Amino acid sequence: MRRTLFMAIFAVASLAGCVSMAPDYVRPETPVSKQWRGADGASLATQDTAASAPLADIPWKSFFHDERLRQVIGMALENNRDLRIALLNIEKARSQYRIQRADSLPSVDVQASQSASRSPASVSFAGESTVSRQYAAEVGFSSYELDLFGRIRSLQDEALETFLSTAETQRSTRLSLIAEVAGSWLSLAADSELLALAQETLQSQRKTLALSEHRHALGAASGLDLAQVRTSVESARADVARYAAQVDEDRNALELVVGAPVPEALLPGGTLGKAVQLAQIPAGLDSSVLLARPDVVSAEHALRAANANIGAARAAFFPTISLTASAGRSSDQLSDLFSGANRSWSFMPSIQIPIFNAGGLRASLDVSKVERDIAVAEYEKSIQTAFREVADALSVRASMQERLAAQQALVQASSRAYQLADARYRLGADSYLDALDAQRSLYSAQQALISLSLTEASNRVTLYKVLGGGMNTEGQTVLAERLEQ
Repeated sequence: MRRTLFMAIFAVASLAGCVSMAPDYVRPETPVSKQWRGADGASLATQDTAASAPLADIPWKSFFHDERLRQVIGMALENNRDLRIALLNIEKARSQYRIQRADSLPSVDVQASQSASRSPASVSFAGESTVSRQYAAEVGFSSYELDLFGRIRSLQDEALETFLSTAETQRSTRLSLIAEVAGSWLSLAADSELLALAQETLQSQRKTLALSEHRHALGAASGLDLAQVRTSVESARADVARYAAQVDEDRNALELVVGAPVPEALLPGGTLGKAVQLAQIPAGLDSSVLLARPDVVSAEHALRAANANIGAARAAFFPTISLTASAGRSSDQLSDLFSGANRSWSFMPSIQIPIFNAGGLRASLDVSKVERDIAVAEYEKSIQTAFREVADALSVRASMQERLAAQQALVQASSRAYQLADARYRLGADSYLDALDAQRSLYSAQQALISLSLTEASNRVTLYKVLGGGMNTEGQTVLAERLEQ
């Protein structure tokens, strides 16, 4: 009898979860153009690029050339608190999925008990006090819900998609962290270069001041020329102090995002150099590449989770069947507990049928559908945001080489003009005002070139980020292993 009972229970349980009432998932149409305006691969390529692989296939260690920058990024991946929180959120979502998955299987428990009672002689039929004992040992499961309409399965699918969404969020956080560290490091390099330029200008102006003071003492230079030289010296001093403070702020910002003190040896040496590399961008770049970005994939998993939740809400309209069963032994003598005559079993199925709930179930279904619509809108918005980020980065990239060439030519022309104006001042042919104007033009052109070089390098990092750099190589969560843990 007991074997027949448990075989019947197993047969019914095996049928549970075969039905899902969740609507079939259909990916929404991409709400952006297929290509970016002006996305011409020829105008976006860089001369220092040897690889033509998609950015998603290029690890960050290959993208960033400077070894110091690579080590700083590695420190950030180990110590950054935001990334640590993202990893812990993955573990939390994984555990929640395992809890939900456990509900689809019976929970088997073993229970052993003993009870003892004493009856006084005054109430005993034998006229003597007696002590009675009872021993029991049982194995069984209680309140196991047969998932005939897919409610538990839908909740399990929702938990799985939530876990996958959290994992993609971690990948997005990791990619953003790499880009943020690189941007902070490059900003520190640019400001250090500006500080070095200001210090060099200050030294040059001090030499000019010494010469002007000597010429003024000899009567070869006017007091106006001497005063103008002193103003340029004090202006250079102010720039040195300002850039020194900016360098300190940049270093503090870098250490904050890294999450640990950055050794002096890993700081940039004052020049941007070729710290980053930009892979070849193919001509006619299709916007479908955005569908693989971690933040977009995360939004799609959230949409799938909302879709699965509709199935759970629909299943709540149908009866719920729960089973409680146990089998064991009971005896008043411990020595006879496992004898053949002391077997016991119990089987208590129950069914709950919703009849009247004042529209609560219908409202829950409506809520799940609205949440699905919200998830669709958020998914579409994530694609539109990604499209704009790439479009902006490509727009900057399209004219960057021409801007750099023009600025470098301006620096060369300004340098030549300053050399001629300074020579004429030293020979006494002109006043210092002409030399001062030329020097200021050169200084401004050099500052603009450094700032433009930072913009160009930061644009490379931005493109690497917005096009999902390194997604197919490093930093991917091994989902199968995590789900089986």
